[in-house]
Amino acid sequence: MSLRLIGMVHLGPLPGSPRYAGGLDAVIAAAREDAGRLAAAGFDAVLVENYGDAPFFADDVPKATVAAMAVAVDAVAEAGIPAGVNVLRNDALAALAVAAASGASFIRVNVLSGVMSTDQGTITGRAAEVARLRKAIAPEVAVFADVFVKHATPTPGLTIEQAAVDLWERAGADGIVISGTSTGRALDMNELDAVHTALPDAPLYAGSGVDSGTVADLLRLCTGVIVGTSIKEGRVTSAPVDAVRARELVAAAG
Repeated sequence: MSLRLIGMVHLGPLPGSPRYAGGLDAVIAAAREDAGRLAAAGFDAVLVENYGDAPFFADDVPKATVAAMAVAVDAVAEAGIPAGVNVLRNDALAALAVAAASGASFIRVNVLSGVMSTDQGTITGRAAEVARLRKAIAPEVAVFADVFVKHATPTPGLTIEQAAVDLWERAGADGIVISGTSTGRALDMNELDAVHTALPDAPLYAGSGVDSGTVADLLRLCTGVIVGTSIKEGRVTSAPVDAVRARELVAAAG
């Protein structure tokens, strides 16, 4: 799967999360509105994640979260462009279940292989389980996997090139996502160059810090970009999509 511009739909708090205040219909309506604005601006796809559910479970979210996300992704599909799923922090099996139920085209997995130290503790990739569940319930769903994912620290001594090669050659990733150190933070271009050199034929996606000033340069090395914070109202990650900012980014991408 080759998608060039992927816009983020950051869901508000879902049922069962600490900040949920009731009213799932309002959360779904906001997600539908964001997806519509992204589609109208010219984005190729949207990526839906449970951003409002912090603090996150490491890799096994409650069943209520899975159900709510399936409803949300189904609603977002009304925008008429492909949708993806990321179940934070790292529940790839839940993401596959949501994709299978909703017809989503891809999932994003923060830690597909290896080990990362995070604010949720140590997270270990479950690539073998992900590959087998995908084959069983969602064989057409692509898996985009982060390398050295944001808000996390890799194993000492492991290089980003080797981690990316493992994702591509051994873990079953269909695309590699490279991000900055935190949400909205620009990625390290030296790291992008290193991964591109190690995997010249792999689809690479810039996963954070993309804006109108950087998107064109990033697309010279990347298959696509995942854009969130810079196209939100006031550049606030949890705010609604700003239609003007979204159109400006599409224009800058060329």
